[in-house]
Amino acid sequence: MHLRLPGTPINPASSLHEPPTLKLYRATKNMRATVKAGVTYVRDLGGIDYGAKLAVERGDILGPRIVPAVQAIGPTGGHTDYQTLSGYNQDSHIPGITTSPLADGPTEATVRTRELHRAGAGVIKVMGTGGVWSPRDSPDHDGFSVEELRAIVREAKNRELPVASHAQGVNGIKNSIHAGVTSIEHGYAIDQEAIELMRAKGVWLVPTLLTGLTPPTSDNVPEYARTKKLRLQKNLKHNIAMAVKADVKIAMGTDSGVVPHGNNLRELSHFVDCGMTPMEAIVAGTSRAAELLRIEDRVGSVAVGKEADLVMTDTDPEQDIGALAEAKHIRMVVQEGSIVHSS
Repeated sequence: MHLRLPGTPINPASSLHEPPTLKLYRATKNMRATVKAGVTYVRDLGGIDYGAKLAVERGDILGPRIVPAVQAIGPTGGHTDYQTLSGYNQDSHIPGITTSPLADGPTEATVRTRELHRAGAGVIKVMGTGGVWSPRDSPDHDGFSVEELRAIVREAKNRELPVASHAQGVNGIKNSIHAGVTSIEHGYAIDQEAIELMRAKGVWLVPTLLTGLTPPTSDNVPEYARTKKLRLQKNLKHNIAMAVKADVKIAMGTDSGVVPHGNNLRELSHFVDCGMTPMEAIVAGTSRAAELLRIEDRVGSVAVGKEADLVMTDTDPEQDIGALAEAKHIRMVVQEGSIVHSS
């Protein structure tokens, strides 16, 4: 997810006179909404720094504990490059972070990985393909080359960091798998060959169906983004259902921030629509997600010796998985043994 993003389509003109720190202050509201939705631990794949992680852990801010990517990285003209034809750069910088979101060639890609490790990243987020919201590329375009991705994976592995690849188009998905990434984020155009590669190499899929299936109806959605998203949605559910059927390792993620915060558990209903049982969907959001984050020894299941992160509901999710998407059914959230939300 992206805690610093507002959860609504962004009109660049509205932020022209806003200081970059304002987004971090607004993120505290998104953090509260996330916990109240029943989510106690997240990966933030670009936008939140190590300071936010510490603030939550020390009790200064109510929010989910965070594994931060700090900042996503990609090639010039790719999905981390938001410069428009006029020369205006839509993507404001993160206060205190001097690392460029752009890297070209294996050497620069290696340097960016080292800089992000230095800045406190717990995961490296890369662009394996273009995307919907960036103005000059497409989900069908490759992002980083295989050589650049391999350089990042090699350096991240040296520093014991997983690599998450934003990869929507099928060629970029395969490039990312061949390079050795830990997880594919989105994976909307995945095909049978890519599925078999993922199974063979143990690569995770985080389908972010909540974002992928949300229709681009807002007036603030640029026409280029609307066109790209509608094209992606045509076969999205079918493709992810193939991955579910093939038993690819799947963990829950939502891309919240691109869509509204606080609706995170609606993702579980989408999983069921793609062929999971309700319990398989719950496991994808708990123990399997913890395994992807490499914290399964601490959280993700109820067991003696683990930190008590618990969600109490007034409905049986095996009977009505969709009810978890409504905040009124989340009656209590416990984080590390302390009640952080009750209703």
